[in-house]
Amino acid sequence: MQPTRTPPAGVVVGAVVRRTRGHRGLAPFHTALFDGMEHVLGEHGGHLLVHLVATAEEETATYERWAAAGTVSAVLVSDLVTDDPRIGLCRDLGLAVVLLGEHDRTDVTRIDVDNDAAMGAAVDFLVRLGHTRIGRVSGPPELFHTQIRTRAFTRHVAAAGVHGTAVEGDYSADSGAAALRELLAADPGVTAVMFDNDVMAVAALDAAAALGRRVPQDLSLLAWDDSPECRLAHPPLSVVARDIRGLGLRSAEVLLAPEPVRVVQARGVVVVPRGSTAPPAPTGQPGQPGRPGQPSRVTSSTSA
Repeated sequence: MQPTRTPPAGVVVGAVVRRTRGHRGLAPFHTALFDGMEHVLGEHGGHLLVHLVATAEEETATYERWAAAGTVSAVLVSDLVTDDPRIGLCRDLGLAVVLLGEHDRTDVTRIDVDNDAAMGAAVDFLVRLGHTRIGRVSGPPELFHTQIRTRAFTRHVAAAGVHGTAVEGDYSADSGAAALRELLAADPGVTAVMFDNDVMAVAALDAAAALGRRVPQDLSLLAWDDSPECRLAHPPLSVVARDIRGLGLRSAEVLLAPEPVRVVQARGVVVVPRGSTAPPAPTGQPGQPGRPGQPSRVTSSTSA
């Protein structure tokens, strides 16, 4: 067990977010994450400074400006890539770094999210509903967690003895709609599609309707991460849900005491069935809504 440490009062933590195409503000994931972080930081007289950028160059300039002005003492770095240059940059600038997400760096404190097990839960949920042709719309392929999910999707559908088809998206609504059209053109027999974020999944509802595919009678849709948009959609979207606000709480706790280097395992996911998923219609017959399956749970212990 780690010794209890008293966090410094008045600490300011920074987070830089690259805007998703078509979105001027924060995505629902970041809104919930930062809400949790601000709660913990506020309890200790600290603050969260969030800056939205459009390019990698703008992100680099932000870190350099923060370091030169002494604005922040630690940064949360997310949407990691292989050989992520931001890790070395922030360290060279004297900023403490905590990584959000899985990565192969072992010399940096990070908060791991088990994307492999979560993908297994998602595939298992759809397979237990009876789907044998499953599609996936991924996030940007350069992201480390996208690569983990892609390998996991391939392995889990093969282990289940079902067919998988995957196309790439970029987390924007436009890419979600376009990717669904691309996927169904490539494999018209797909009866269930999962999306790597909620924004793409919500947009896919309209795209499916435009293609004459009823949800869930003809096509089941499953979103990654819950949000108000998922719950208010018509029909409400089934989701692979994490406690994102809880992830923010844990991230802030780690940022307040970033030493020594350690790995903190985030909580697992639960698949929440709603109106967008059902068993596939019998071949050659009109689709009929089915009963939602039971939640598929993935749990993991928390270490610090």
